[in-house]
Amino acid sequence: MARTIHLALHPYGVGGPGQHGLWKDPRVAKNASIDINYYIAQAQAAEHALFDALFIVDSQFINATYPAHYLNRLEPLTLLSAVATHTRHIGLVGTASSTYNSPFNLARRFASLDHISGGRAGWNVVTSFDTGTSRNFGLDEHLDYTARYGRALEFVQVARGLWDSYEDDAFPADVTRGVFLDSAKLHELNHEGEHFRIAGPLNLSRSPQGQPVIFQAGVSEEGRDLAARVAEGIYAPGGSLQQARDYYADIKKRTASYGRDPEHIKIFIHGGPVVGRTDEAARLREREIFEEDNDFERNLALLGRSFGAYDFSVHDLDGPFPDVAHLAEKGGRTGAARLIERARSEHLTLRQVADSVGEFRRSPFVGAPRTVADTIEEWFDAGTFDGINLAFRTDEDLELFVDGVVPILQKRGLFRTEYEADTLRGNLGLPVPANRHTVRAGA
Repeated sequence: MARTIHLALHPYGVGGPGQHGLWKDPRVAKNASIDINYYIAQAQAAEHALFDALFIVDSQFINATYPAHYLNRLEPLTLLSAVATHTRHIGLVGTASSTYNSPFNLARRFASLDHISGGRAGWNVVTSFDTGTSRNFGLDEHLDYTARYGRALEFVQVARGLWDSYEDDAFPADVTRGVFLDSAKLHELNHEGEHFRIAGPLNLSRSPQGQPVIFQAGVSEEGRDLAARVAEGIYAPGGSLQQARDYYADIKKRTASYGRDPEHIKIFIHGGPVVGRTDEAARLREREIFEEDNDFERNLALLGRSFGAYDFSVHDLDGPFPDVAHLAEKGGRTGAARLIERARSEHLTLRQVADSVGEFRRSPFVGAPRTVADTIEEWFDAGTFDGINLAFRTDEDLELFVDGVVPILQKRGLFRTEYEADTLRGNLGLPVPANRHTVRAGA
């Protein structure tokens, strides 16, 4: 089969990081982030356009400086379970922390979503870099990088073990023989590791796709390594074409080093396309969007997230960037280290660093429909992604992309004209994982 592009939709609601002014747009309902009908409509529009998945982000800590969408939003698995009953094909990917959940409970919840949706669930594994989250779970301190990623790896391994509790044919439900369960095909896990002791078994059978699809967003060395070991989908950092190409090659190489087929890990870059009647109109709108969202106080608060929600406003804005490197180890270490290095090498003030967080960066996917399609094709052919995780400010923006860009990609044979399967795995071209107990039995 020819290699084709995968598309996912990431709803903004009333605006997350970098979209601080979105909630003011008269086309955006002020309760969008807590309105299930908004998400259902978004999912149905994406499904009509044959997208692979709806992607829901999450975090479990806020303060008053956080973006509007973060302040008031629905819990992902509850949200996606509702969306599942109003869709048939589109995958449903929810974010959940491996640091602040228990494996048995979360494995059961994702397996339930997988059954409710008929095999369309995906789990975006995050380790939580908001250090304040620890206080919402009765802990004094947030785990450091090494502990968080060690826990994440073991968490995924445990979840997969629990999802294999029942072999596929464990339930004959034979009324004549009076046998509902073949007990030989129910397996306890009895896991004892560094972070977890889990007996099992899970009280839920496997879904049509075997197990939910594992997604991850690996940027740091630990994150990339975790992704290469366990992920089947990755939300990549993007950047320039060369940066995206280098990341893509690195992840595929690491995946192969663990004995996995690189084709069985799909890398999605972030894309916020701006489609207009002409290239000039689209570029003008892109600049307008930046001006709508540019807010220094919000950018200063956003800067603090990488350092454990640190309040930079207590410092002299025109003085040297503060020495806060020690706060990054339990926060967003990779992004924080990049900011610290730039501030040091360029002798930037705190104000200049905060401005750099919100500085105008041109997106490659802006222009008339053909221009956007050309750029997507160029990046795809250059080996920078397997798919794009798309975000649109309004319903009209989504429609412009679907009506203008998607048909061009389809005409070029780069995007599907119908769904290949009823499951997320099937549409992503991922294999159904064999149950480990069936494999051991030689079946």
